[in-house]
Amino acid sequence: MKRIASLFLVSLFTGAITLGAYKLFFEKDTYKLVTANQETPFLSTSALTTSAKGAGINEVDFTIAAEKTVNAVVHVKNLTISKGPSSLSDFFYGFERKQAPQVGTGSGVIISPDGFIVTNNHVISNASQLEVTLNNKKTYKAEVIGADKSSDIALLKIDVDKPLPYLAFGDSDNSKIGEWVLAVGNPFSLTSTVTAGIVSAKARSLGRNQSFIQTDAAVNPGNSGGALVNTNGDLIGINTAITSQTGSYVGYSFAVPSNIAKKVVEDIMEYGNVQRGLLGIRTANINTKEAIELGLDEIEGVYVSQVTEDSGAEEAGLKEGDIIKQVDNVLVRKFSELTGYLSSKRPGDVVELAIERDSKKIIKNVTLKKEQTVILPATGFMVKNLSDKDKKTFGVKKGVKIIDVPEGYGRYDLKNKVIVEVDDKEIENIDDAKEFFGEISRYGRTSFTMINEKGEKERLILQ
Repeated sequence: MKRIASLFLVSLFTGAITLGAYKLFFEKDTYKLVTANQETPFLSTSALTTSAKGAGINEVDFTIAAEKTVNAVVHVKNLTISKGPSSLSDFFYGFERKQAPQVGTGSGVIISPDGFIVTNNHVISNASQLEVTLNNKKTYKAEVIGADKSSDIALLKIDVDKPLPYLAFGDSDNSKIGEWVLAVGNPFSLTSTVTAGIVSAKARSLGRNQSFIQTDAAVNPGNSGGALVNTNGDLIGINTAITSQTGSYVGYSFAVPSNIAKKVVEDIMEYGNVQRGLLGIRTANINTKEAIELGLDEIEGVYVSQVTEDSGAEEAGLKEGDIIKQVDNVLVRKFSELTGYLSSKRPGDVVELAIERDSKKIIKNVTLKKEQTVILPATGFMVKNLSDKDKKTFGVKKGVKIIDVPEGYGRYDLKNKVIVEVDDKEIENIDDAKEFFGEISRYGRTSFTMINEKGEKERLILQ
């Protein structure tokens, strides 16, 4: 019994020495000093102050941009009255038609304190009545000042008693791939809603010869016409489209760059329509078999396949086979980058082109010109303004020259003739032709007078 007791004491003493040595030489202090008036916390928390910017690679602040933007984005309601027969018998026997109101919604951005609002053309198209609701729930009737289908931009105006919060246009050319952006809109009749993402790509064409900013910020139906802003709150785009088979957001959205939207708005305000400065070239479709065989699909730049007659490009000496590598200070790798930059220019503006010709770099200054060709409503004729050579050849001072016609008109031999009158109205240029042919009824009788290369008058009657 004594032996067992002594072994127990020895073991206890040895264990105490071992534990003491471990505590002294190996274990570090982990205690926290707590004063008498402090409670010991159940969970340990960081004593560092939090920051809206986060830390490290996540150091970005959306709050300033959101605060500057939400009150300048509005809800746009489009009321359209659709007229049509309510049944098959109504259609055939002409019974009374019913009017079915349809409501579409979108967003808009206030761009001036006196109530000018920019939105998408497709948001307000065919509207019988437009209604704008601010972020504070105040509602106004809106008037369409002008719209441009090509760029999908429209300008509205509301009458207000006091200045409104608004956004100024930023420089979309300075936006960079990977840059944080916010998409601000008014979807589903909610107050302004903010989503975040990055610029995924620039100069996306979507097959429209247009130039869009692509972002992964969530955009849903109702966001169209809303603002795309950077972290400074600068307006760098007008949200326009999403790519989706379901109609809902799946990761891609597109915005009209602010430099294009600003130019369209300024043109509408000053001229009533959009003034497009054209370079005067045509490019090859690089996806065709012939283009691939020639290696055009591998070219970094814009391949000039044709130079338009009487254009700024022709006057500057551009030739078929030239490759445009740069316009002013903007590198050009594809056609949408060139058209995107030129969309912010007007007739009379001069641009500097860096061109590759026969493996040599050439600089050309090109004066952009007004549109010289147009496709006429009702007939589909493609016509152009007369050059000095045309006026001399045909012996006329006014009119438009037919350069192409749809297949159905091939039997009339209309190409390369000059239209001088339509329904006894004189045509001076493509603007007159577009206006007068736009007044033609599909079910009426129309006649127009032409001049052939022999100076002889011809008359065509459509009915």
